[in-house]
Amino acid sequence: MKAISARVTRGLNLGAERSAADNSGAKIVRLVAVKRGKSTKGRQQYAKVADWVKVSVRKGLPDMKGKVFDAVVVRQKKPYRRLNGERVAFEDNAVALLKDEKGNPKGTQIKGVVAREVMERWSSVAKIASSVY
Repeated sequence: MKAISARVTRGLNLGAERSAADNSGAKIVRLVAVKRGKSTKGRQQYAKVADWVKVSVRKGLPDMKGKVFDAVVVRQKKPYRRLNGERVAFEDNAVALLKDEKGNPKGTQIKGVVAREVMERWSSVAKIASSVY
């Protein structure tokens, strides 16, 4: 996975529910796992902005409920530092669902802003976003 130009803090725990920012049909999703995540032995895994995660749909279209999808974290509440010194924090935690392993998004648009770090790592997800911050 490509590196990002920020020092992102651990923001999202496993099992926490967050909103889906795209129009794929999911509303609320639960973080199940972090793919290619790095953590020390004995520590619970965590996700941060631009990470590839597995999510389970909790609320949304009836045919999607309970299904597990890949997703990308596009916003996090926990502040993190960019290399130019500025600190970034969003008002909610949000993910965008993916339809395949290559990183193609399931939805056709993303509601709200997307972090610049997502654009660096997942350009196809950032293309459908309304704005990038």
